[in-house]
Parts: sequence; C-alpha cells; structure tokens
Amino acid sequence: MPKKNTAKSCCAPTGAETGCCYVESVVSVDERGQMLIPKTLRDRAGIKSGTKLTLIGWEKNNKVCCISMVKTEDFTGMVKELLGPMMKEISVK
Repeated sequence: MPKKNTAKSCCAPTGAETGCCYVESVVSVDERGQMLIPKTLRDRAGIKSGTKLTLIGWEKNNKVCCISMVKTEDFTGMVKELLGPMMKEISVK
C-alpha cells in the first residue's frame, strides 16, 4: 500500500492547522502595474528572482475585494491535496 503524504501546506484551507494571518506591509502599484515586495518578506518567504507566484482573487458582489499571492509550487501542492482524493474517487467509479 502506498504511503500517504501527511505533509500539509502552511496555507491549507482545512482550518485545523494553527497559523497566523496579518498585515505584512502596505505596497503601492506604479504606473506600469508593478509593485515591490519588501526584502524582509521575500527573504522569509524564500522568494527569489524567477520565483513564480499565483495570484488568487476573491470576488464579492461582482468586484474583486481581496487578492492573495501564493508561491506557485505551494499552490500546486494545495490543489493536488484537495483534488487528488476527489479525482481518485471519480476514476474508480
């Protein structure tokens, strides 16, 4: 029997993990649509040149009210973690 991966993403949506969400900083978007992620946050998050980030928009009343950034490698793992069991169940039927 394959060993089940018990590693959880730090951003897993299950709510069972203890974590903390807080305002890290306030950034501005320039005329070209670019913004600067502060170096201290990039260092702590392991974001380097070439790191891919997935932007996730949340809508309310047909308007984007919140935008989150997740490292793409972590987001891919989160999607696999959520959809993997569902897809396995579908493929068995």
